[in-house]
Amino acid sequence: MDDYKVRFIPLGGVVGVTKNMYLYELYTNDELTDILIVDCGMGFPDAKEFGVDLIIPDISYLEDKLDKIRAILITHGHEDHIGAIPFHYDKLGTPQIYAPKLAKVFIQNKFKEFNQPIHIQDVDFKKWIKLGGFEAKYIHMTHSIPDATHILIKSPVGVMYHGPDFKLDLTPPYSKYPDFYEIISAGHDGVLCLLSDALGAEREGLTLSESIVGETFENEMRSTKGKFIMTTFSSNISRIKQCVDAAIKFNRKVVFLGRSMKQNTEAAKDLGYMNIPHTLKGKEEEISKIPPNKVCIIAAGSQGQYDSALSKMARQQNKYIKITEGDKVVFSSDPIPGNEHEVYALIEELSLQGADVIYSDIQDQLHASGHGSQEDLKFLARFTNPKYLLPIGGTIRHQRQYERLMTEDLDFKKEQLFLIDEGDTVWFTKTKAYKGDKVETKNVYVDAYGVGDIGNVVLRDRQTLSSEGMVVGVIVLNQTGQLVAAPKFFSRGFVFEKNEEDLFNKAGLLIEKSLNASKGVMVDGDNYKRKIGRELEDFFFQERGRRPLVLVDVIQV
Repeated sequence: MDDYKVRFIPLGGVVGVTKNMYLYELYTNDELTDILIVDCGMGFPDAKEFGVDLIIPDISYLEDKLDKIRAILITHGHEDHIGAIPFHYDKLGTPQIYAPKLAKVFIQNKFKEFNQPIHIQDVDFKKWIKLGGFEAKYIHMTHSIPDATHILIKSPVGVMYHGPDFKLDLTPPYSKYPDFYEIISAGHDGVLCLLSDALGAEREGLTLSESIVGETFENEMRSTKGKFIMTTFSSNISRIKQCVDAAIKFNRKVVFLGRSMKQNTEAAKDLGYMNIPHTLKGKEEEISKIPPNKVCIIAAGSQGQYDSALSKMARQQNKYIKITEGDKVVFSSDPIPGNEHEVYALIEELSLQGADVIYSDIQDQLHASGHGSQEDLKFLARFTNPKYLLPIGGTIRHQRQYERLMTEDLDFKKEQLFLIDEGDTVWFTKTKAYKGDKVETKNVYVDAYGVGDIGNVVLRDRQTLSSEGMVVGVIVLNQTGQLVAAPKFFSRGFVFEKNEEDLFNKAGLLIEKSLNASKGVMVDGDNYKRKIGRELEDFFFQERGRRPLVLVDVIQV
């Protein structure tokens, strides 16, 4: 009789929230036979990660297991669930991808940018998909984007309910509400483990319906005498659709700004999620000829991105559109943690141009969370009635709050819950579940020059440059290791030029003293550079209270 185990491994999506990527492994008689990947998303850099464009999961653990990967299952089309696929797809051995229809189009568009062919299998919500020793079945769910799903994963040890980003929205703007029948049926048949979104675990009650934002758009548009400008994430099709519907009601021409905004809304229109009468479709270059009170602009740039469509308008760099008094700009997305400075700086700039800027600090119901609050989370746990629970999609504090909810309000036992970090593993058998050894993971950074070329040393140097400045020292030695001339120093962002001479003369004396201490013995170039670099860093800190990035160049003549 075969002995089966399932191991769950998060390569992202826990503690750090974004960069969602989860592995389900099936072991038969202790031999790995099948792997399912759920989502493959990207993360967003914070202020410490200078020059980083985005962060993607580390898949090095999978490099020698490509023949075991049966599929990538995508839950919905947000960037933190699909954004890393073009970077990793070939390295993962080009496995079959399954995705709901909006996510499918978004992924296909990404692969067009990479000039890569891609085949994505449509999801049939009525059927189980056979994937090696696993089977998977999709369930309709609601979030802040159409075609959000949960996934049942059946294995010889039991059924896992993979329940990421969701809220129980009974009146979504795009008609598909949660499939409560399938959710409750899964609970009736038996769920071994519920892996639940936990990001809203701190909020009481039920999360507001996405439709509430549409009423706000109508109210704000009604009172706007000039151009109405709305900004949100370009993948937030639900929000965009409601702004479009309000524009149609007030007979305003709709203009989309930003490459991703145009691309995603075109996909949504093709799938029937958005319908704009031909007479109300506007073009950027026509706006100056249309009365301002007949214009609705939907622009990318809600996070204050410097090169976004909204930022360019704020800096008066759009030759067709000028912000003027009477215009209204509505921010319908809250700042991602770490982006607050950029967002508020953009609000200031737009206000200086004369716009009336509306954002969540001063106006309620501009943004409805896509994540379930406490009652949503408790409903899902009650419906599925799992043997074990594992919160995903939140930070440590969200996991702790989820644990409190489940143990205090629903009477689950602490030993039924697993709170995990990235790379932690949890084993499941038919009779028990337990934590296993940790899989080593790290952030993989992407910038304009490539993937994974940025390490911790580079990030540290960039941070030092931004805050402490840089000093370059040039030392010219003869063949016997003696100074040919006094060391030369060049600095940027460290000290004011008029104050440099005395400081660098002292630094030169430090180098002479170091060389004299070698008693004429020829120094090893690389070792000497490192040694004198450390000494100079300490010296500058003692003299000026700052520790610049020090680069030493030794020239032998």
